[in-house]
Amino acid sequence: MMKNIYKFFPVLLFAVSAGAAVQAQTIQQYVSKNDKKLMEEYIQFLSIPNVSTDTVNIRKNAAFIQEMMERKGIKAELLNGTTPGVTPAVFGEIKTPGATKTLGFYAHYDGQPVNPKQWHEGLDPFKPVLLTGSLENGGKIMGPYKNGDAINPEWRIAGRGSADDKAGVMAIINAYEALVKTGKKLQVNIKFLFEGEEEVGSIHLDEIFKKHKAKLQADSWIVVDGPRHVSGKKTIVFGVRGDVNMALTTYGAKRPLHSGNYGNWAPNPALKMVQLLASMKDNKGNVLIKGFYDDVTPLTSSEKKAMAQIPDQDVLLKKELGVHTPENSERSLMEGVMIPTLNINGIQSANVGALAGNIIPTKAEVALDLRLVKGNDHRKQAQKVIDHIKSEGYHVVTTEPTEEERSKYANLIKVEVKHGYNAQRTPMDLPISRSVQAAVQSTIKEPLVLIPTMGGSLPLYLFEEILETKVITVPIVNYDNNQHAENENVRIGYLWEGIETIAAIMQIK
Repeated sequence: MMKNIYKFFPVLLFAVSAGAAVQAQTIQQYVSKNDKKLMEEYIQFLSIPNVSTDTVNIRKNAAFIQEMMERKGIKAELLNGTTPGVTPAVFGEIKTPGATKTLGFYAHYDGQPVNPKQWHEGLDPFKPVLLTGSLENGGKIMGPYKNGDAINPEWRIAGRGSADDKAGVMAIINAYEALVKTGKKLQVNIKFLFEGEEEVGSIHLDEIFKKHKAKLQADSWIVVDGPRHVSGKKTIVFGVRGDVNMALTTYGAKRPLHSGNYGNWAPNPALKMVQLLASMKDNKGNVLIKGFYDDVTPLTSSEKKAMAQIPDQDVLLKKELGVHTPENSERSLMEGVMIPTLNINGIQSANVGALAGNIIPTKAEVALDLRLVKGNDHRKQAQKVIDHIKSEGYHVVTTEPTEEERSKYANLIKVEVKHGYNAQRTPMDLPISRSVQAAVQSTIKEPLVLIPTMGGSLPLYLFEEILETKVITVPIVNYDNNQHAENENVRIGYLWEGIETIAAIMQIK
């Protein structure tokens, strides 16, 4: 059973310097003065392919980060798990004389797969270029950055990982260097951890945590990942959703059949699949699977108060994304984030378009994505889906069906449950939560946006279960960054502000 994690947070554990606003201005000036050097370094970083499964290039990323940290005075090393040959995490540590508290900072350096053909003409995922703005809103491609050129903070850098999440790595490391270069004295020890498997579910992070638990101990961990609020205001997030993926396959005849000769006789697996999927949600987007919402942990009063103060974003997003009516018009986007979801990531059966043929396909395949909230268990949530499939008259197998199974069952489906993990949420009224709020607030005049749980997923439950500490997420990039998709980009001004934000948190006492 997990130990009492609240022992790490006595009253007044952390405080914020009275001169924090002045210090933030000093960091802003440093970043402005050194923006060309920062840009050149970041372009080098983004030029290294970082798809999680590309182990050769992933290790080049790890080596680049380690060298960058060492160059800035951070003692760094690679941390491996217990499984041979897996992607290492990059760890660093700064010990502050006399400090009794430790803050950890986490980001990940791996990225999602890319299909270069889907990127805008003139863009290469791993040859970063500058944009005048969002391509979807009329932005233009300016070409590669030329060392020494002036930089407009309104511009964007396009490339895989530019927002998710090399931006987090870059901001954390350079926030520390900015503090050193401007003569700021730290009051806490700082630890750095950069993971290389986040985009494949952090499948070995638990091994790294268990093997190096003593080395990774901190009073709290700050995760730098994800987008700021749609309004552009600086944002702090106190939780993340869990995630589990499922692959479904329905079957028809063993070979493709002529649709004229066999139509109205041979079962169509594509039709079976869409009918099954339709039984899972109603026309308002509510999941119909029994017990799907039963395990949700309700929001606390402070979390409900924060929710009520989040600026409205639905009107802007509907217009920008061309959405007439959301799945459930009775709840906002943020309200939807606070409950579990069932999403179709992709569906495939035979061919369409120019390659379409008059056939009855042999199978239909679907990738499902289940996002979880606090209270859900990823294994139980997946089992609820399986139980629903069985209730619809299907015989479930976990491998390709045998001849005997094909002969015995009218409705066959293969269900594969992928690696998953649970949600995590940190109380917003803990001393560390309030200290982080005060630190970030010191860098701006307008109010922060405080969000109980972000829409995305990270394996932050591991910080609580294994490292026995709390974690808070501080997103720094633009909301329209196209993360996980083609034309990924980051607004340069937000990148610079991210350095300023993280530097403020590093100055917590």
